[in-house]
Amino acid sequence: MRRLLCLLATASLLPAQQPEPAQTTIRATVDVVLVPTTVLDKSGHHVNGLKPGEFRLTDNDKPQVITEDIGFLPLSLVICVQANYDTDTILPKVKKIGPVLRDLMVGQDGEISILSFDHRIQKLVDFTNDLDKINAGLEKLRPGSSSSRLKDATLEATRMLRNKKDRRKVILLIAETRDNSSEVSIQEVATTLQMWNIDVYTVNMSTWIAKLTTKPAYPRPDPIPTTARTMPGAAAKDPTTVAQMTAAPGEAMDMYPVFKEVYMGVVGLFTHNPAEAFTRMTGGKEFNFMTQADLEKALNTIGDDLHSQYLLSYNPNNKLEGGYHAIKVAVMRPGLKVRTRPGYWMAARPEQ
Repeated sequence: MRRLLCLLATASLLPAQQPEPAQTTIRATVDVVLVPTTVLDKSGHHVNGLKPGEFRLTDNDKPQVITEDIGFLPLSLVICVQANYDTDTILPKVKKIGPVLRDLMVGQDGEISILSFDHRIQKLVDFTNDLDKINAGLEKLRPGSSSSRLKDATLEATRMLRNKKDRRKVILLIAETRDNSSEVSIQEVATTLQMWNIDVYTVNMSTWIAKLTTKPAYPRPDPIPTTARTMPGAAAKDPTTVAQMTAAPGEAMDMYPVFKEVYMGVVGLFTHNPAEAFTRMTGGKEFNFMTQADLEKALNTIGDDLHSQYLLSYNPNNKLEGGYHAIKVAVMRPGLKVRTRPGYWMAARPEQ
């Protein structure tokens, strides 16, 4: 009888001890999916005033119930700036964008962090809304080596953002579209971006155009004295004659940087474009700039896009489906164009 009572007492304790593994499993899945959605009319203007009931959303082709249209979430923004040898004439433009970033993109409740990258990835300023600190961080931008770790820098920005709760998480890439020295793959970075609900916008640098339009540097003095030059025939050994015969520095345009950019641009046509991939896979948008006005206009447009989006959310009814989940959003009004994230990753849920 005493043994039976002991067994019953032990059994009564089991329900209180066993649920913990089940709770851990549930936390590995996605409970609520946030879907930032941009709606444009035929003229490309943002459409405001839509209600959640006017949207139709599917997850792996299964209709979902939109549980909430979040009106506002404060923004956490990481800016990744390419600061290598090729960007020396472009960085002065980037250093002037502090007020646009703070006032028109993140607003009063947002925060900004700035990374620069070449062969290194450097944090120039941690998350802040202080314009003086933002400007001071931008002033630290300096051209470095010839390397460009675009993918590695994007992954580092993802690590900085992934624990930001109840905030919009956005990465802004101000860089060329190519990468020449990262260790991670496009797929790894894209998967991480989608898993942590991070949007990517890109403002593409054109170092080729910069090199064509940059004022030539002041010519350095010829290291070989004029009188030491060997001249044909009876030609005079004066500076003008020597320069004409030898094309001394400063007398002819150095075309190597331009040829290099042309070659690298052609090679880029046959390789993956990481900036384009990250933007497309997260529902962001790409821009290009040549002038200061172009850069500020692109940032204004991105800010307008971020502040005009509908933040739809839903609790997936197909959580048992592990792997990639494709999202499709439509608006029940004719003539409107919708842009949103194409999907996300769901952790596989083991059978109970």
